[in-house]
Amino acid sequence: MEQYYFHSVTLDTSKCKGCTNCIKYCPTEAIRVRNGKAVIIKERCIDCGLCIRICPYHAKKAVTDPLESIKNYKFKIALPAPTLYGQFGPDYTRERIVSALKQYGFDYVFEVARAAEIVTNATEYYMANKEIKKPVISSACPAVVRFIQIRFPNLIDNLLRIESPMEVAAALSRQEVNEKYGIPLDEIGVFFISPCAAKVTSVKAPYENRKSNVDGVLSIKDIFLPLLGIMKKQGDITSEPFSLSSAIGVSWAVTGGESSAIKEGRRIAVHGIHSVNDILEQAVKGNLDNIDFLEVLACPEGCLGGPLVVENPFIAKVNINNEIAKIAKNQAHRVLPKHKDVKEFEWKSTVEYRPIMKLDDDMMKALEKMNMIDVITEGFLGLDCGACGAPSCRALAEDIVRGDAKETDCIFKLREKVNSIAHQLHQIESAGSMSDDNK
Repeated sequence: MEQYYFHSVTLDTSKCKGCTNCIKYCPTEAIRVRNGKAVIIKERCIDCGLCIRICPYHAKKAVTDPLESIKNYKFKIALPAPTLYGQFGPDYTRERIVSALKQYGFDYVFEVARAAEIVTNATEYYMANKEIKKPVISSACPAVVRFIQIRFPNLIDNLLRIESPMEVAAALSRQEVNEKYGIPLDEIGVFFISPCAAKVTSVKAPYENRKSNVDGVLSIKDIFLPLLGIMKKQGDITSEPFSLSSAIGVSWAVTGGESSAIKEGRRIAVHGIHSVNDILEQAVKGNLDNIDFLEVLACPEGCLGGPLVVENPFIAKVNINNEIAKIAKNQAHRVLPKHKDVKEFEWKSTVEYRPIMKLDDDMMKALEKMNMIDVITEGFLGLDCGACGAPSCRALAEDIVRGDAKETDCIFKLREKVNSIAHQLHQIESAGSMSDDNK
């Protein structure tokens, strides 16, 4: 059956100048430049959004649901990611932000940070199982999960098989509203307010569930100004007190927030997709067998550095740490909710290997093509200059074998070809001159 690929990260060809910035930084070599424009290979893209951040011409963008889409439902639930709280300065408290969301048009607000507490609790029970593979790798970042699917299939069994806080929040909030207010489930719209493109993809094309619990994903960038305008008008008066999630849940927005909440075992927190690649390579080699938990986030500084945020991640980190400190002080003796039934939050289907490097269904033909790639690669200079439109000489060789490129796309091979033709023309011309002289 043909696999369906939905991607939030898309290319605006009218803005693309055909530079090679994106192909050099893409962690999965998912981008090529062909005929003066970038091309995204869907099977390779993990929607990490790195190309969005580094494109100087803003030709890459993330497709999210428009803000107006909340009007399609009679009852609207907002799921603010903890990252949202870091986008505003110290004068804009969590209470003010939640109040602004309600004034904007949402009927109910369920913090994703609340669900993060539940996932933290479920993770501790999960890790108590002596039979699971270590290190357990966090599955909260969908870009990393897809990265493992295509590049590190041996680590799939290490993934934490618990739904993300976003999915848990969506399911619980829908149930909560239905039970409290008697609103029919089909009239409830659940919207996640996201800092990243990968979350959009995980909603539209889930890897762990057949269908996401989320109805739409709104960008923090899109909703930032409307919320700021509402809060400036209302001043520092909040319509109602709001202090549900703990410091643990809010700290998930910061690198190390998830792993630090786990009380037992040795833990590592890594952020930035290239650093994630390096640490996963160590895991594959068996160098992390003494590590119990691995928190891996594709964006620099974690979700605070997502491609759909507004504030500089370092400033946002200060903002959210201030909020965390305030929550911790006010809730010093709060006991987190306990959920012993881990199965309630486990993945409903299996995450599988996505072999993007597969050259042919026939094993012998695939081996022949692999040998061809090796031979062609050896014929290049190995400069990985990117002038051909591929990120490396080997990537160009693979494109050639797949029939997507030709050898003369390499400027050095093209120069050799031109020089050879010029030499042949010179020989023909010389031979013609000698023939004329003999006459």
